[in-house]
Amino acid sequence: MSDNLIKAFEAECQAEVVAQGRNQELKALAQQFYNESAKHKYTYHFSWMGRPIIQLPQDMMAMQELIWRIKPDLVIECGIAHGGSIIYYASLLELQGHGEVLGIDRDIRAHNREAIESHPMIKRISMIEGSSLDPAVVEQVRQAAAGKKVIVVLDSNHTHEHVLEELRLYAPLVSVDSYCVVMDTVVEDMPADAFPDRPWGPGDNPKTAVWAYLKENADFEIDQQMQDKLLITVASDGYLRRVR
Repeated sequence: MSDNLIKAFEAECQAEVVAQGRNQELKALAQQFYNESAKHKYTYHFSWMGRPIIQLPQDMMAMQELIWRIKPDLVIECGIAHGGSIIYYASLLELQGHGEVLGIDRDIRAHNREAIESHPMIKRISMIEGSSLDPAVVEQVRQAAAGKKVIVVLDSNHTHEHVLEELRLYAPLVSVDSYCVVMDTVVEDMPADAFPDRPWGPGDNPKTAVWAYLKENADFEIDQQMQDKLLITVASDGYLRRVR
């Protein structure tokens, strides 16, 4: 395919993405799908290379696009759970032949640690057990990120206060033109009773933290095109591109 044909195809796609983003009925249907599917724990039903990933396939496709384009030296993720997402990022870096993943979690359960450490992608993964807000943990991460091209993913405790502090601590590690991706901002747009056993909900969640952070820091902007393209995403307003 010639360069002109590729450019024409890309321009057509961009125009359709803009149209999608302006289609309020379509966006409402996408949110309705997410809200209804969440009742069945839809995001829990997928795995990557044998490990539960607990993410929407759409968001993982978006992360693939970012990792391929940015080609980071380091992907930092707060929140490990079963390890599917850090293994996913590690596998993408393995295909590129470059880069490492650093996962942080306050409680890496023994069976999850064993599964991750025995996985073929462990060669590109390191883990820190501890709170992402612990100054000692933050210092370890800063040292690991020094001088590197970095992507940050925040997917741990989803309260406003916790995510806002994570943004203050970890977003500055992101390279210019790279991303801090804040997962589960979708909580803001879900029914108030969607998380009866959790300390977060509408008005107190990652999206409200993003809004607050952007008021105090002009280094990032929301990648509107990304969420318009995805439509179904857990990270609306959460794809933050560092612009300076």
